[in-house]
Amino acid sequence: MKTGVQQIMLGTISKNESQALDTLRKIKAAGYDGIELNGFMIRPSSMMVRMLTKFAGMPTGNGGKFNWLEMTQVAGLDIISIHEDLNGIKNNTDAIIAECEKYNTKNIVITGMYRFDYTDPGAIKGLCNNLNTCGARLAEAGITLMYHNHNVDFLKVAGTDKSAYETILDETDPDSVHFEFDSYWATECGVNVPALMHKIGTRMDLYHINDRGSRVTGPSMTPILKSGAMELGTGTMDLPTLVDIAQGNGVEAIVLETHNNWINGDPMQSIEISGKYLDNLLKK
Repeated sequence: MKTGVQQIMLGTISKNESQALDTLRKIKAAGYDGIELNGFMIRPSSMMVRMLTKFAGMPTGNGGKFNWLEMTQVAGLDIISIHEDLNGIKNNTDAIIAECEKYNTKNIVITGMYRFDYTDPGAIKGLCNNLNTCGARLAEAGITLMYHNHNVDFLKVAGTDKSAYETILDETDPDSVHFEFDSYWATECGVNVPALMHKIGTRMDLYHINDRGSRVTGPSMTPILKSGAMELGTGTMDLPTLVDIAQGNGVEAIVLETHNNWINGDPMQSIEISGKYLDNLLKK
């Protein structure tokens, strides 16, 4: 099973191509096998996309101008998958297939749905239909389409007793639509994560991982600390159990992703600490 890092973590340490290559080499030296790319970070993106990601705490940097294929090859990293938006996949399927061929990956992941109402039964039905259609088309080309969750996916669909995520899991074709499960976001909204991971089963091809907890960055003046992402093994999540389930599901790769709250404000140091923990965990 491979391990990797999500490209969104690298925005602040990839300000130019030289720094980006150095960062990728450090990721390889930290023991990771690959990287998960984002379509909006490997080609020029609109100002709106860059602003939205920055406001969400995920600056993209100038990555759209860099040769990520060459840099990853030089660094010795595999391309685990590429995140793309559903409309882009639906409207430009041939281009997405060509992109996968270029980067030598067989995995396309649906990134976050912007301005989408997960409580709307009609919207969820349309989403499932689109996932099935796109998944079947990509499968014909030997590419696996995966759906990636955040926390909003666990809102209940109006008029039902099921969450949007459960509906997507139940109403999509197991042969065409698989999942990149993110346990952090599911934990954030109180989901029974082990049970859900068992339910996803072999459709869980990739696993997005981070830890969850609190960090004191100065004097603790009140009894309340804000929770956030933490380096693996430093938070409160039962990662050994979750990784064990992921391995049992036969996941292809475990991908680290955090957006902020890095130790000393340094994403590379955070990546290295998490890499050591994950490496030791997988060796047990």
